Amino acid sequence: MVGFRWFTQRLAQQLKIKGNVKNTIEGSVKIIAEGEKEKLDLFIEKIKEGPATANVTNLVKEKMKITNGNSTFDIIG
Repeated sequence: MVGFRWFTQRLAQQLKIKGNVKNTIEGSVKIIAEGEKEKLDLFIEKIKEGPATANVTNLVKEKMKITNGNSTFDIIG
């Protein structure tokens, strides 16, 4: 998924969402995001579309308890 992590970071910054995005060993992308529910819902809808260079075939949502909290949205790994 060329450009997907950068697309995700820019979108998160626009929506004031905190967290991170990274590639996994399995070849997928993992996103951890926190923010207002309405903004997270929009974020998820845009992520499903992805950038023109990406092909999003599956999205799994999971609620998590925030332990550290993020102050920015970063690309890691």
